[in-house]
Amino acid sequence: MKKQLLAALCLLTGIGAQAQSGREIMYVGTYSVRGSEGIYVFSFDRKTGTMTPVQSVKNDKNPSFLALHPSGRYVYSADEGAENGPAKTGTVSAYSVDKSTGKLTFLNKQSSLGNSPCYVSIDKTGKNAFVANYGGGSMAVLPIQADGKLTASSDSVQDAGSGPNTQRQERPHVHSATISPDNQYVYIADLGTDRLSIVKPDVKTGKVTPASMPYVTVKPGSGPRHLAIHPSGRYAYLVEELTSSVAVFSRDSKTGALTMMQEGVKSLPSNFTTTNYSADIHLDPSGRFLYMSNRGRNALAIFAVGNDGKLTSIGEQATEGKIPRNFLIDPKGDFVFVANQDTDNITIFRRDAKTGLLTYTGKSVSVPAPVCVIMGQ
Repeated sequence: MKKQLLAALCLLTGIGAQAQSGREIMYVGTYSVRGSEGIYVFSFDRKTGTMTPVQSVKNDKNPSFLALHPSGRYVYSADEGAENGPAKTGTVSAYSVDKSTGKLTFLNKQSSLGNSPCYVSIDKTGKNAFVANYGGGSMAVLPIQADGKLTASSDSVQDAGSGPNTQRQERPHVHSATISPDNQYVYIADLGTDRLSIVKPDVKTGKVTPASMPYVTVKPGSGPRHLAIHPSGRYAYLVEELTSSVAVFSRDSKTGALTMMQEGVKSLPSNFTTTNYSADIHLDPSGRFLYMSNRGRNALAIFAVGNDGKLTSIGEQATEGKIPRNFLIDPKGDFVFVANQDTDNITIFRRDAKTGLLTYTGKSVSVPAPVCVIMGQ
């Protein structure tokens, strides 16, 4: 009888563990408008394709962009605040994750050393956060302690210069800091100077030094925003926000150097003449397809990635909302979640792994001014 009871308990424990491991948690960063609480937590049911609210976390400083720690135990938010407020008032907040529920608990915050931090990424060892300050035109490194808390910045990179677009490029505007798959390089995209800087981080000291190729430039007035690096590490794709295009680079994995392969690949139909600003960019898990969000066109542009890394446009998908900012391709490549800032909704699409095309599921969730969507572990 004892053996049977023990076997039953083991079976139940196994089933419980499977159920828990099958639970998929999502985190949404927002702008602090139209009643937004700050950060929203959802559970995702893959079978039904639906998102269910779990928690809202109070943060009234525009926690727009989120990043997950490699351990899955912590989440970090770039708290934009006001772009033109007092100097260096931006912050980054750290939260612990309850692994059983996905709920967040505030840990601490640190200065981002600039205004309007709009992007944060965590190195693969989980020891450093790299923060892009849009208003400050800089990138800061914030070390992460063993308990997930942030410490004061250990290093920073300050850009200088401007671009030909006098309204958007009057000064540096660092928009992202993307870590290479091998954790050896960080790519800093500056919308204001049309430059992509390359630095090599020391994860132990939290210091960064220029790579042997310290930067590459793109067409003047194009406005670099976000970067996606191919799973192979051989190619990189840069959003050019102001020209609604993609710059395609080959990448040297040893030196981190980038070489332009395709310049200004258009993401809009030729007959579209309304104002548009491109935003986010992601590759599917296989690296065969590339997606980029267009605000104004309110669609995701879809490209096929050739064996040589070059892009071919294969269509687009309306996002069923207005001003699509960031979007998420789930790790399995089955679903795409789009944060539509101006219509206060996240729309859900199924993805065809063979064709790369998307189909709207007809399902969405309401979130005030959603900006960023990430998935927990």
